[in-house]
Amino acid sequence: MRILIVEDDQTLANELVLLCRRWGFEAFCAKQFQEIREEFALYQPDFVLMDINLPYFDGFYWCEQIRKVSNVPVLFLSSREQNADKVMAMAAGGDDYVEKPFDPELLLLKIRAMLRRAYEYKANDREYLKDGMYYENGMFVCQGKSVELTRSESKIMSTLLAKRGCIVSREKLMQQLWNTDEFVTDASLTVLVSRLRAKLDGITGGQDVIVTKKGMGYYIE
Repeated sequence: MRILIVEDDQTLANELVLLCRRWGFEAFCAKQFQEIREEFALYQPDFVLMDINLPYFDGFYWCEQIRKVSNVPVLFLSSREQNADKVMAMAAGGDDYVEKPFDPELLLLKIRAMLRRAYEYKANDREYLKDGMYYENGMFVCQGKSVELTRSESKIMSTLLAKRGCIVSREKLMQQLWNTDEFVTDASLTVLVSRLRAKLDGITGGQDVIVTKKGMGYYIE
C-alpha cells in the first residue's frame, strides 16, 4: 500500500515516512504544497495522511480536490482540537481525524483498520430500489448513471437498506460507524447524510431515496 504524507513540518513528515516504511508501507512526502492534486496524481496513493495547516491552501481544500478524482481514505492529522475542525474535516470528505501529538502504534492501528475497511470490505448482493435504481458494492446506479460512495456513505446506505422500510435512528447510524472505528459526531453525521443525499440527487433527478422522519431518524422505502 502506498501512503502520501501531506505535512509541511519536515521533521514530522520524515518521521512519518520512516514509521510507515517500517510498517511495510510505501510512503512519500508531498513536496509542492501549491500542487497537492498533481502530487496525488503522480504518486497514486492508496491512503493519504493530511495536515490541516498547510502553505497556500489548507488540508480541507486539498481533501475536497482529491475527492473530485478519488475515494481513497484520507486521515487528517492536526494539533487543532476544536470540534468545528473535525466537522469540517468530514464535510471536506475526510474519513477520520487524529490529534497531534499521537501515539505511533495507535496511528498504525487506525491506518490498518481504515485500509482494511476500504480495500477488503465486500458489500452484500445487489439491492434494488424503486424505479430501477440499485446499490451494489459501494456504487449507486440509476438509469445507467452511477456514483461511487465513500466508506462512511456506504456504511450508512448499507445500514438503512438492512432495515429497509423501518426508521433507523441517528444514534443507530452513529453506532454503526463507531463499530468500524469511524470518527463521527451528531454534527458530522448530519454532514455525511447531506453529502450522501447530494450524490444520490445528482443522478436521480432529486428523487428522495433517503427519507427523513423528523425527530426519529431516516429510512429507505
